Amino acid sequence: TLGELKAKNRVIFRYSDPAELSAGVPTSSANPNGSKDDIAGIANEGFNVLGLMPHPERAADPALGSGDGRAIFESLLHFWR
Repeated sequence: TLGELKAKNRVIFRYSDPAELSAGVPTSSANPNGSKDDIAGIANEGFNVLGLMPHPERAADPALGSGDGRAIFESLLHFWR
């Protein structure tokens, strides 16, 4: 399954250290759950469903305790526009 996800470019997000973001280098030190190959998000075969860990919707509004996850949703909107 892991090989198929990689071969079909279905790995959408990986955990990476903020210092390494510009280089796009995944790192296990930023991986809070020990997922294989630091995978944080994958898409289905049709690329119309995204499974994502962690859950940015829980940090998308300061009223929920943090607004840090909002950037993911804003970047998706920007991409589709």
